[in-house]
Amino acid sequence: MGIDSKSVNIEKLSIWGNPNIGIYVYANNRIIIAPPSIEKKAIDIIADTLRVENIIYTTISGMNIVGVLVAGNDKGLLLPRTIRSDEYNVIKKEFDGNIGILKSIYNAVGNMVACNNHGAVTHIELDDEHIRLIKEVLEIDTVARKSVAKIPTVGSVVVVNNKGGLTHPETTDEELEELSNIFRVPVDVGTVNFGVGFIRSGLIANDHGAVVGTETTGPEIMRIAQMLLK
Repeated sequence: MGIDSKSVNIEKLSIWGNPNIGIYVYANNRIIIAPPSIEKKAIDIIADTLRVENIIYTTISGMNIVGVLVAGNDKGLLLPRTIRSDEYNVIKKEFDGNIGILKSIYNAVGNMVACNNHGAVTHIELDDEHIRLIKEVLEIDTVARKSVAKIPTVGSVVVVNNKGGLTHPETTDEELEELSNIFRVPVDVGTVNFGVGFIRSGLIANDHGAVVGTETTGPEIMRIAQMLLK
């Protein structure tokens, strides 16, 4: 069902009956990466809403939770050290930007990094070599190691595009100001799926649109539209 007060491009969706849609799909303004077994209706809604034609179908490390395992922006993608060569080759063939393998003990790269085309925040335990790789692959100058709302897996609680960002409701005003400076866009707090603060779990967004989990309420959708699509 479309949500439209001012032609805002937002749709509600579940994947395999699960409103936690963000764990399964990665998207930027250029590509969507989705598991091969995703329902056709679901991927059609995502592609149409985000206005992205290039869809890459692959598992990551043999798993369907692509959104948890991939991070990136329009310039580059960060993939886990456990990615298989056949999966890497599928992505490399379809995406002409930079691709980097984050050789961290943490495989859930999508939970470790939150980024847009201007900056990134990462898990505090990533080392200097990881930070250099992130800067190189994403072509950004600003990468900050920090927790957000006392949560180290920053990619799970922050969703940001090149217009704005949303983060966990317990994020402090000081943290919001810092995130806004890093990403160079306004950032505010919000939730998805009827009060879930782990924003990424229920939201797939780029600069053109957003897809939210089916449990997301009207006020939550209004906040998403206000921050990410204005």
